[in-house]
Amino acid sequence: MNVTPTKAKYRHQLPQLNGGLFLTDGGLETTLIFHEGWDLPAAEAFVLLDAPRGLATLRDYFDRYVPMAVERGNGFVLESPTWRANQDWGAKIGYDRQHLAALNRAAIDLMHEMRSKYETERSPMVISGCVGPRGDGYDPGTIMTPEAAQSYHCEQIGIFRDAGADLVTAITMTNVSEAVGIVQAAHKAGMPSVISFTLETDGCLPTGEKLSEAIKAVDQKTGGGPAYYMINCAHPTHFDDVLEAGSTWVTRLRGLRANSSRCSHAELDNAPELDIGNPEELGEQYRDLLRRFPHINVLGGCCGTDHRHVDCISRACLEAA
Repeated sequence: MNVTPTKAKYRHQLPQLNGGLFLTDGGLETTLIFHEGWDLPAAEAFVLLDAPRGLATLRDYFDRYVPMAVERGNGFVLESPTWRANQDWGAKIGYDRQHLAALNRAAIDLMHEMRSKYETERSPMVISGCVGPRGDGYDPGTIMTPEAAQSYHCEQIGIFRDAGADLVTAITMTNVSEAVGIVQAAHKAGMPSVISFTLETDGCLPTGEKLSEAIKAVDQKTGGGPAYYMINCAHPTHFDDVLEAGSTWVTRLRGLRANSSRCSHAELDNAPELDIGNPEELGEQYRDLLRRFPHINVLGGCCGTDHRHVDCISRACLEAA
């Protein structure tokens, strides 16, 4: 029998579903690698949880973001630094399951620390356990069945549940099958889930599936399981023309974590330097999207973005709210 920890404050009533702007962070991994000088060849941010210096870096990172929300009366989604903290990626860099489990718990503990430090009545702080793809975030590779994906991801999701996370967010999903399995694993654990698809420059998933088809398929296969959907790791110009005003599937889309760069995934993979784009322009693009789709209210960044981009996004979108 699963017992819901009292620390899971919003698990049964996610405040972002009631409207109002909610910020989240930017490109954690690119910030750590390009701005902070960390050597993370697999973008394995979770390893910072293993030492005092790393924990201090992560605290400083969130300290640059969360006060923006408090200052402006926005909510905040505290996304755990666990995108790579699954069995396959952990094994590649020498972490066994026990060690990996400890760091997944430590990640949620850190999010609780941030919530305790910053949350106010006007700025609810939702703790999300971040799940990444089993494989690469740009290439779907060998696609698991939904059953295999459920089995694979259930251990990490169970840790998030027991550590008191409010929800599970699957970031950079490349295909429907893995997304379905994650939603099913979260449901079995009694956790709400969010699916964030990554898109290519044509607005389609790396599998070639249209975003509309992917959202409809996951909803159909899970009985509308996700609390909502997001887009991440794509520039607004890659997807703004595929969002169909008035379409039911678009109303299921509530969050954006865009890249700062207009480059394709292949170009980003081979880029020797970080392309931070134009933070003010990115904020304006978010504002324009929110004016067209005012139900979108969870806003952050992905590759190449940092607190400057989220600041511009927040300021611009307050005008559209």
